[in-house]
Amino acid sequence: MKWIQIRENDNVAVALEDLMLEESIPKGHKFAVKDIEEGETIIKYGCPIGRATRRIKRDHWVHTHNVKTLLDETVEYEYNGAPALPHLKPQGESFFQGYLREDGRCAVRNEIWIIATVGCVNSVAREIAAKAQTYRQGSIDGIHAVTHPYGCSQMGEDQENTLKALAALADHPNAGGVLLLGLGCENCNFQILKKHIPERVLENGKRLKWLQCQDEINEIEEGVRLVRQLADYAGKYSRQPVKADKLVVGLKCGGSDGLSGITANPLTGAFSDRLCGEGGSVLLTEVPEMFGAEKLLMERCKDKETFEKTVSLINGFKDYFRRHDQVIYENPSPGNKAGGITTLEDKSLGCIQKGGSSAVNGVLSYGEPIREPGLNLLSAPGNDLVAATALALSGAHIILFTTGRGTPFGGPVTTVKISSNHGLYEKKQNWMDYDAEGLLEDREKTENAFWDYVLRVASGEETKSERKGYRDIAIFKQGVTL
Repeated sequence: MKWIQIRENDNVAVALEDLMLEESIPKGHKFAVKDIEEGETIIKYGCPIGRATRRIKRDHWVHTHNVKTLLDETVEYEYNGAPALPHLKPQGESFFQGYLREDGRCAVRNEIWIIATVGCVNSVAREIAAKAQTYRQGSIDGIHAVTHPYGCSQMGEDQENTLKALAALADHPNAGGVLLLGLGCENCNFQILKKHIPERVLENGKRLKWLQCQDEINEIEEGVRLVRQLADYAGKYSRQPVKADKLVVGLKCGGSDGLSGITANPLTGAFSDRLCGEGGSVLLTEVPEMFGAEKLLMERCKDKETFEKTVSLINGFKDYFRRHDQVIYENPSPGNKAGGITTLEDKSLGCIQKGGSSAVNGVLSYGEPIREPGLNLLSAPGNDLVAATALALSGAHIILFTTGRGTPFGGPVTTVKISSNHGLYEKKQNWMDYDAEGLLEDREKTENAFWDYVLRVASGEETKSERKGYRDIAIFKQGVTL
């Protein structure tokens, strides 16, 4: 198969290899399957992705030189009732080898996190983590410094976002032990931060420790001592069979190409549907990469309240763009375009494939923990580090990260990198964990193999970024820095 027409009514097809038609068509790029007149709508995924700016003959290249977006800043949304979606039946009862916490939540890793509450102590956190590696033994999967540049000189919503983020990380089940490391004079001081952390977390002094560097003669020595106590506590946990319905999986794409919406994202969507069918939970974010495809998500909202929250989610992000005098459709990126994505609608329609076909059960604000099983939409931007961190803050144990261009990035929780094409997977074996182009060759086999692979990761199999120790967080910043 050299090309694919995704839907019967599409007037473009996508090259699955470099083609020479009436023009040279690079892999992942679109060409016209019929003559398209100037002003005519370009249809892909069965939906509009733009308008032809000039006449495009059959078998000619369709891209940024002859297509423009249809998006504008004003869209009316109307609720049409509960969706008539197919019921997702479980394909069986799946298990993985995970950790069960005392509060009933599960974890896929049993790690010690040294969380800097302010950027001033980042280097201290890293030194403590390095010196404490000797305590990584038994069931301790890792000892990691969690660093960021914030925690002070922030105002309003930015300050609140940082507090939310730190509190959520302190509560994350993948952390069997947490050392909160502060300086002593920052905005996010311990007394303020404690107000954002659940009481059940504060009460467990064996899992959560505090260290204020300005109070210590030797903060490194004291930090290592506290990490040893945390490791002794966390070491009591061991892996055991856990039902897949306890899993929370975050979905993210970055550096997409023209095959992302055909291979990697639909593969992730099939996983999402299967996990939701078994009672598990999925988080879909990157709100600006829903623009142009948001109505498809709204049609899947379980009820009017969820629909209205989704409208607020979309419009709220559009207002955020406007407040900063930015164009709403200023996307895709140069790398996206080089890979074959033409307009934001094109990107968004491919992006939401990650969410499968299940009903939207919940809509979450930034830093809000997931409460409803099934598919949830989460407020966060498209930036890879910011969005991946937001997924972890809301409770994702694992992030499935699809890409057609490749990235070494690893999030604050276990991050699986899924390639949209064979070439990337073969070239970047040191980055990529899974090749999704097999979906075009044997869909059922690839979907089943991917399901099994993710459960192995949940059971402890390390990803490429974990083996390299790549782990980053980025807190959503929107305002003034003092």
